[in-house]
Amino acid sequence: MRKVTVYTTETCKSCEQVKLLLDTREIPYEEVFLRRDSDEHRRLAERTGMSTLPLVFVGSVLVGGRSHTIAADGSGMLADLLVD
Repeated sequence: MRKVTVYTTETCKSCEQVKLLLDTREIPYEEVFLRRDSDEHRRLAERTGMSTLPLVFVGSVLVGGRSHTIAADGSGMLADLLVD
């Protein structure tokens, strides 16, 4: 299974929803907590073109935020990305 990384921030309902989805599917993930407006957050936004959190990566592939991840799960794309 490819590594899943979830970038999150404090008091983020969307972040909690993504983590719950992954937990429900028993998909292990590494959570990387970012403070809003931190240098790390700005660099991630520049790299992805997305400034909101959460952001989910499978390996080096950006799945996207909450709605993207839910859609990827529903379409089977998330499961496909996880396969080595």
